[in-house]
Amino acid sequence: METESEPYVRLATLRQLHQVVADLNTARSLADTLQAVADGIVAGLNYELACVNLVRPDGDLVVAAFAGSPAAEALITGRVGSRASWDRRLSMGESWGDLRFIPHTEGWVLIEDDVPQWHTEGPAPRFEDEWHPHDRLYAPMYASGSGHELLGVISVDRPRNGRHPGPWGREALQMYASQSGIAISNARLRSNMQRALVRLEREQQALRASEESFRQAFEYAPSGMAIAEMGGDQHGRLLRTNDALCRLLGRPASVMRRYSFADLVHPEDIGTLLRTSAEGGRAELRLGRRDGTYVWVSLRNSVVADTADGPRFLLTHVEDIEERKRHELQLAHRASHDALTGLPNSAELRSRLSARLCERPFAGSAAPADAYEPPYEYDYDHGHGHGFGFTPVGAAAGAYDGHVHSVAPTGGEVDDGTKGLAVLFCDLDGFKSINDRFGHHTGDAVLIEVARRLTTGVRDGDTVARLGGDEFVVLADGLGSADAADLAVRLRNAIIPPIRVDGRAVRVGASFGIGWAECGMTVEEVLNSADQRMYIEKRSRSKMHRRAG
Repeated sequence: METESEPYVRLATLRQLHQVVADLNTARSLADTLQAVADGIVAGLNYELACVNLVRPDGDLVVAAFAGSPAAEALITGRVGSRASWDRRLSMGESWGDLRFIPHTEGWVLIEDDVPQWHTEGPAPRFEDEWHPHDRLYAPMYASGSGHELLGVISVDRPRNGRHPGPWGREALQMYASQSGIAISNARLRSNMQRALVRLEREQQALRASEESFRQAFEYAPSGMAIAEMGGDQHGRLLRTNDALCRLLGRPASVMRRYSFADLVHPEDIGTLLRTSAEGGRAELRLGRRDGTYVWVSLRNSVVADTADGPRFLLTHVEDIEERKRHELQLAHRASHDALTGLPNSAELRSRLSARLCERPFAGSAAPADAYEPPYEYDYDHGHGHGFGFTPVGAAAGAYDGHVHSVAPTGGEVDDGTKGLAVLFCDLDGFKSINDRFGHHTGDAVLIEVARRLTTGVRDGDTVARLGGDEFVVLADGLGSADAADLAVRLRNAIIPPIRVDGRAVRVGASFGIGWAECGMTVEEVLNSADQRMYIEKRSRSKMHRRAG
């Protein structure tokens, strides 16, 4: 029994209080701490029953720990009381500092509320400060330094001396509740830290697994992969390359780290590389191999971002598209070249010719060559059956700034020193009879050989094209009138020698008409001019000179 005049009783209580507070701080988990709070009330503060009600995240209070009665513990542990009911209790009765005492004379109104509670029976008090079974004493626990935030409430019952606690007992209970609040806050902090550490470890494990997955995907990818620096003095330098890229370029990884893609790209493709954006950029270009050759690749970029410093690395996927490019070039070649002879076809000829022409006649140039009226009428489109669509070059005058105008010699047969783009229209003499007598196989062989002889007889920059049938056109730039006439003679003499096909010698002749490409003319006008001159030349030569077979 507490007696204020007995100092040794206070000292013993203080020692017990010190011990139970020490026990609070040795608990390893939040649950252990809550149970230690309840046990400390019974062991150190001389109450037979103690209950710890903990505030949940939703504000209601749950019975988290109980001490002193296994039966009562089984009855109410885990049950929840609403925050409104608890606020009502903590505002009733008598205020003993932070404690709240509700005598049995007032507590009867709380019997039907939703706060979990137990009931003990006993006789009515015989004296004023005797404890009644329906008395209630609550010790709120507050978080330290948080603006009086309620953590929970300790409920105590049945003091062992059977009396209401005196000033010393109340002070001890209030001190214990304060220390319990600190211990619960620390336990929560430790619990949160442990959860954070577990979560961090899991994230690190996931990160390590992700990095390993990336490493394997990077290293063993069937197509090339590279990581390059972004920004700084070493911008674009390759930091890491996978085995597929090293094999593709024939360079070991240690050597690749000396380069950037700008060092490896084909000179003609450097502009394409520089125009490729870092984020999501795509480009098709050629990269140099160790043996000096180049391979067509498709580059796809993505940025590997650092959350602290922003984008730092460039991840580039390098796909070998050599076969596709070769196929595309083959298709483009087939579309622009004759399948039999391999020469540029009519469409390619017209494209090359139109690239040299514009709509503005050059000042002081001669009249267009097609102004010459032949002594006969001939339907060019119908008779020769070219059938290729052509769109003349046409644009505003400003579009030709910097354009080198094509001009034509004006001296006719006399060379006046003017150099222009000569258009030599060639038609084979006697080819139809070869086709009729020996069949198309022999005719095709003759056309192939004629194409070879024409190509051999011109310069590297000149164009030899097949319009169709037995018609060919030669474009030769930088020639004067005499040069063009000499070229026509040389090419005719190259065609005349016999051509052997399957052990048989056949012979064809050739008629040439010389026209000139001049700005202010259309492609059709240029070709018609050369075609008409070819027919004039063909009609003027005797049949003896054109005989073949």
